[in-house]
Amino acid sequence: MPMPRRIPKRGFKNPNRVEAFPINVSLLDKMFDSGATVDLETLRTKGIVPKLVETVKILGEGELTKKLTVKAHRASETAKSKIAAAGGSFTLIETRVAPKA
Repeated sequence: MPMPRRIPKRGFKNPNRVEAFPINVSLLDKMFDSGATVDLETLRTKGIVPKLVETVKILGEGELTKKLTVKAHRASETAKSKIAAAGGSFTLIETRVAPKA
């Protein structure tokens, strides 16, 4: 029997999956002053996000006490509500879709 038929097939790895870099609102509260704009470039300059990361997701763990303007690719509903409760705003950044070859 040929080797590919003898080896068990397990799982599936989606080649089009985009991993988002997670950031909690507690980290934003610690690192930024009130009234600041938080986007991908400011996160890179503060050293929170590595250079090669293209998408960022804001998660709702922790407390947010400062008014921030957050621009990110994704955010959880908890994070959106905590940003709004602190008096800030959230703007969704559209992700770039790579053309299929």
